[in-house]
Amino acid sequence: MEQTKSTFDVLSAINVNDKVEKKSNLTYLSWAWAWSETKKAFPDATYEVISDPATQKPYFFDEKLGYMVMTEVTIEGQSLEMWLPVMDGANKSMLSEAYTYKTKYGDKSVEAASMFDINKTLMRCLVKNLAMFGLGLYIYAGEDLPEAEPTPTAAPVDTASDLEELKKGTDNWDKVVSYVTTNKALGLEAIGKQLVRRYKISAALKKEIGALITAK
Repeated sequence: MEQTKSTFDVLSAINVNDKVEKKSNLTYLSWAWAWSETKKAFPDATYEVISDPATQKPYFFDEKLGYMVMTEVTIEGQSLEMWLPVMDGANKSMLSEAYTYKTKYGDKSVEAASMFDINKTLMRCLVKNLAMFGLGLYIYAGEDLPEAEPTPTAAPVDTASDLEELKKGTDNWDKVVSYVTTNKALGLEAIGKQLVRRYKISAALKKEIGALITAK
């Protein structure tokens, strides 16, 4: 008897590449499309914006740290939460008032957060929440395609020779840098195992990746 696929198996197999946008070396998935595909696969899916119980507003705020939004998605009886800070285009936390910070290229300004910024972050948070169920999760892992189901072969395949060589100055390198800096808490070993499944990596680049992980 054929085994029923799990929620994660169904959603993680969907190719989202033609529905993404790039900004500042980060990849964003259309929330409208993501929710539509989820509802097609699982009509019982629901989501909720989690409000601060103290204010009943759809965000949490700290004067020093900034704004944070949270969502909760429920599919087939399983509920998962996700959170995301409200940030500007340079991924700097937005506060209730504008402020300036120094970089090696000079001073940079961050505008005060508006309800538009909070609403936009809520929808991005929903997409990230759906990724926890599998939809577009491979984007957060720095991959180009979802994992395909294994197909029977007549003989073992030398997968090592099929790996693409990772090179600096390419889109793949930008994806790897984004993945590593976002997930450095996973540690060198876990990140390394993930990357070598997808790329051939020279000793020099492995050293650079290690430096990114250990950088504060």
